[in-house]
Amino acid sequence: MAYDKDLLSAIAVTRLGLGAKGGEIAQTAADPQGWLMAQIRPQGADLFRADMPPAAERFRQYREIQLARREAKAGDAAATPSGVPDSVQQIRRLIRQDAGADILSRLQLAASTDAAFRERWALFWANHFTVSGVKAVTANLIGPFEQEAIRPRVFGRFEDLLVASSSHPAMLLYLDQAQSVGPNSPAAFRANRNGRRLGLNENLAREIMELHTVGVEAGYTQADVTEFARAMTGWGVGGVREGEGEAGRTIFRDAAHEPGSRTIMGRRYGEGGYEQSRAVMRDLAASPYTARHLATKIARHFVADDPPPGLTARLTQAYLDSRGDLSVVARSLITAPETWAPQAQKFKTPYEFMVSSWRAAGTSPEDIARIAPVMASMGQRAFAAPSPKGWPDDTASWAAPDGIVKRMAWSESFATQAAGERDPVVLAQNALGARLSPLAVKTIARAETRAEGLSILLMSPEFQRR
Repeated sequence: MAYDKDLLSAIAVTRLGLGAKGGEIAQTAADPQGWLMAQIRPQGADLFRADMPPAAERFRQYREIQLARREAKAGDAAATPSGVPDSVQQIRRLIRQDAGADILSRLQLAASTDAAFRERWALFWANHFTVSGVKAVTANLIGPFEQEAIRPRVFGRFEDLLVASSSHPAMLLYLDQAQSVGPNSPAAFRANRNGRRLGLNENLAREIMELHTVGVEAGYTQADVTEFARAMTGWGVGGVREGEGEAGRTIFRDAAHEPGSRTIMGRRYGEGGYEQSRAVMRDLAASPYTARHLATKIARHFVADDPPPGLTARLTQAYLDSRGDLSVVARSLITAPETWAPQAQKFKTPYEFMVSSWRAAGTSPEDIARIAPVMASMGQRAFAAPSPKGWPDDTASWAAPDGIVKRMAWSESFATQAAGERDPVVLAQNALGARLSPLAVKTIARAETRAEGLSILLMSPEFQRR
């Protein structure tokens, strides 16, 4: 890399991190790559809530409210004047309390961390394995899902991350795997005899193949998806029948597993219950198609909407050579020359924009009730991605005129509170370093007030891109 250290440190902090805190760019100037490498560690990413109740406990709370509602006699259940059953209000309060605290803690970690590359890497994988709060049953499980399944494994083997995320109660509930029963299994036979219909659900199998591993370019067929779904039958979430110790936890019900061997993408998998689905995931994780799919997504997220072919090739090879070791892939990203191209090509999502604004101003979010509506108005409602694909990672999705207007309105409001007596030009220099253009400096310096100067910084092209 022939660029000077000042520019490299600015790129390290603003592109690979979450935006610069005061003095952070200067502190990394001596060794930008070393600053990034030091954030890779075997224990994974930081947890954003040490006191977070586990997913099983939250699921049990949700189910208790549901059961109480079902057991209430018709017309006996308390209802509010609005006509909304009290149990529904209880669930809404539970979700606001749990998910709200999780979102705020996650934002506070992002706004304050000294290991912003590690946090960005964790956020990438949380989005890759999306669980969304668009379903009431999963709305208060996203925080535990991320802390239990994702963050501890983001610098480990991809296979382990795949299995942990796919088998977590939140994912099993979000993609309806908990309801999937082998059509020829003992459980289905008993249910049919009693007049109930149980059957196969392909949602999780399809998303693992299409989104999480090999991708559509692998050329798998509908038959492959169906066979994988059959292999995954048995995975579920413990309920009252399994006893209090298992309620809300991941379990495998042998009686619900579809018997027989499977052939998926040309490979045969013998009959084996739990081990059958585990063997399929092992092979999917090892596939060159998965290596290429993940490499493309990583390059697109960190560097450019149109990923540089050289970078994608490097990351693919790093994955294959290391057998899916994500710490090796992260180091390959850091050392790749394409990563350090001077032109900023990524447009920040609303989440990234707000986090980088807090970091630039040296502040931290305090009230989720005020923040959540703003994020929703910008198009990124916290913990509520619109589909299993997660949030989009391209400029066109976030740079629409309405979104820019919403950012501008928030910038003006935020700057009024955060500017204080500080010189906005100094804030700009700390936030962008060598990426700050002379034109931006001149425009900020000419602002009539400090708040206006900070608002101009936040809406400048240099700050909006990374």
